[in-house]
Amino acid sequence: MSVNRKDVDYIAELARLSFTDEEASRMTDELNSILHYVEKLGELDTEGVLPLSNIHDQKNVLRDDVERPSISNAEALQNAPDRQDRFFKVPKVIG
Repeated sequence: MSVNRKDVDYIAELARLSFTDEEASRMTDELNSILHYVEKLGELDTEGVLPLSNIHDQKNVLRDDVERPSISNAEALQNAPDRQDRFFKVPKVIG
């Protein structure tokens, strides 16, 4: 499979890009080079190779959830610079 100048112009139009003649020519060469490389990968013997979803064989490394009591409202507000009733009071940031 190869890409010609007409294909590059069409792809550029879809992507809302504009290329000079020199850039379009270079893009055609680069896309053909990429496609040639992908075709080479297709020549590899992958018989018996299982597909991967991730190259790392990681397991879930999260800790188990353990239920424990929460801190009280008074403890949470203990070091608050400003509060109103049982809430943190912060400066208004949206006009």
